[in-house]
Amino acid sequence: MYTLLSGLYKYMFQKDEYCILILGLDNAGKTTFLEQSKTRFNKNYKGMSLSKITTTVGLNIGTVDVGKARLMFWDLGGQEELQSLWDKYYAECHGVIYVIDSTDEERLSESKQAFEKMATSEALDGVPILVLANKQDVETCLSIPDIKTVFSDCTSKIGRRDCLTQACSALTGKGVREGIEWMVKCVVRNVHRPPRQRDIT
Repeated sequence: MYTLLSGLYKYMFQKDEYCILILGLDNAGKTTFLEQSKTRFNKNYKGMSLSKITTTVGLNIGTVDVGKARLMFWDLGGQEELQSLWDKYYAECHGVIYVIDSTDEERLSESKQAFEKMATSEALDGVPILVLANKQDVETCLSIPDIKTVFSDCTSKIGRRDCLTQACSALTGKGVREGIEWMVKCVVRNVHRPPRQRDIT
């Protein structure tokens, strides 16, 4: 009887936990994306004022429940001196959301270099990557085809994994839900990185 009740309890209240890194250069909109994700998926979360978000030094953590999956986000600082810390988190992550500032054409090649270094890391083999072309609400932003052209020589280095480039505006929330739902599908079906199981009560 105990085994039956224990199994029922786990079925009802246990969620598979997946760690998702949010990476990209500083000022790309990573923390704004995290805040919008928490606001959209957590009913009682009020969120911080998006105008008060500053450059991340270190990391921000957030959690979102989507169905039977719990996503634990690690939003890491994107300044050049902090990028050397990114790989310390690779072994434990199940997915990567890479945020690009679509309005900053001058730093696009710098963003591409950081992306390439991240994507070619052996510690991330098979881990799904969602590339968000952020700030699409700004008229002068680069389009998805423009960004894909700049990043085109990275395609062969992505390897065998799920990868999607998607338009997004973290400020307005456009594309946030779609991106998170795509990531959930990918991490759930990735048999090479099983989830961590946690009782949610």
